[in-house]
Amino acid sequence: MTSLFNSSSVIGPPLRLNLKAQVTRGNPYCMITVTMQLRSTERQLGCALALCFLALIPWGIPRARALDNGLAITPTMGWLHWERFMCNLDCQEEPDSCISEQLFMQMAELMVSDGWKDAGYEYLCIDDCWMAPQRDSEGRLQADPQRFPGGIRHLANYVHSKGLKLGIYADVGNKTCAGFPGSFGYYDIDAQTFADWGVDLLKFDGCHCDSIQHLTDGYKYMSLALNKTGRSIVYSCEWPLYMSPLKKPNYEEIRQYCNHWRSFADISDSWQSVKSILDWTSSHQERIVHVAGPGGWNDPDMLVIGNFGLSWDQQVTQMALWAIMAAPLLMSNDLRNISPQAKALLQYKDVIAINQDPLGKQGYQLRKASNFEVWERPLADLAWAIAVINRQEIGGPRSYTISIVSLGRGVACNPACHITQLLPVKRELGFYEWTSELKIRINPTGTVLLRVEKRSHTSKSLI
Repeated sequence: MTSLFNSSSVIGPPLRLNLKAQVTRGNPYCMITVTMQLRSTERQLGCALALCFLALIPWGIPRARALDNGLAITPTMGWLHWERFMCNLDCQEEPDSCISEQLFMQMAELMVSDGWKDAGYEYLCIDDCWMAPQRDSEGRLQADPQRFPGGIRHLANYVHSKGLKLGIYADVGNKTCAGFPGSFGYYDIDAQTFADWGVDLLKFDGCHCDSIQHLTDGYKYMSLALNKTGRSIVYSCEWPLYMSPLKKPNYEEIRQYCNHWRSFADISDSWQSVKSILDWTSSHQERIVHVAGPGGWNDPDMLVIGNFGLSWDQQVTQMALWAIMAAPLLMSNDLRNISPQAKALLQYKDVIAINQDPLGKQGYQLRKASNFEVWERPLADLAWAIAVINRQEIGGPRSYTISIVSLGRGVACNPACHITQLLPVKRELGFYEWTSELKIRINPTGTVLLRVEKRSHTSKSLI
């Protein structure tokens, strides 16, 4: 075992490890070799990491140095390129949809001019495929010079001039999922590079990582490296997604290092994908719901509203349930070509207010029966959000009767409450006594979203 007692904690390039650590409680960090292979049903992770890595013993990353960046107090809102534009590198044949400086500048302009920024969508995020195939002569990541001729610092300056923030993508392994340079062995230099460029959010993927230990240590190390730069950078992890095939993620630990974290497969532009995310979330809610709160959120992946695969009712369902789940609202669509209806849904201030509620409690599935699901979320000021989904995919609209006493753990309407329907259309439903019932009608694959408030009969009506 080699130990270099230096508090700077710098890791050099792979296979030329310049490992520096400090003694804590009389023990240095140690280097080990791990042979366990990590596999994912969604992505082939590869086995291309160097044979040894800095394995951090439990007290090697003191809790006091863990994530404490004061960011993501409410779920992050913005735009992310991946689901809609993927890894399109052909700017000659498809200049309007390739991953380029031009694409992000156009989206930045629209986020301001079309009201997205005013609605709360603040982060413009680059996903995979922005990089050049190699690092520069000093080991730093660099943007592809043809597709990003001004470089990332130039793009960040442009985004900031619009009052927006820039997100970027990297990977904990030695390659990104698309095969571009990964951050293994370069965590410090990459974190400082992103800070120097003016980046405001890092999405850190988990491809091409050869062991649970490397995965865990890499996500922790990058969290500390970002904090060490002194720049405020939201840290978006995919740590539990890549860990779960072999080991149950420790969500309490993950929250100590990440602002939000992906646990399930990438979303696609389909109802089947949205359903699978909701099913996974409800089946794991006892393990994940309590962990979410200001500064750290479960991330069910992007909003695909305004694309091709979801019907109107299914788009309503995604918007409603992402609000209930306190999910980051990161759209992946083409803001240059989005319908007025989809735009209005995504900018609907009453639903965004549920997502951004300052109480910061994630909602959960209350019950499931006869192809209906009832989800609820506690809100500030003793209010509650209630979503009822009709999961039946045949026939027409169906009626569902809600027992008022059952809502909000029995206290939402005790002794009475005012109920407003927000989706699919807004309308006042009025006051309901604790012992009464509410009957609603829901389209197949659609959702009715309600806001329940403890208000007296003499209060003013909602506007």
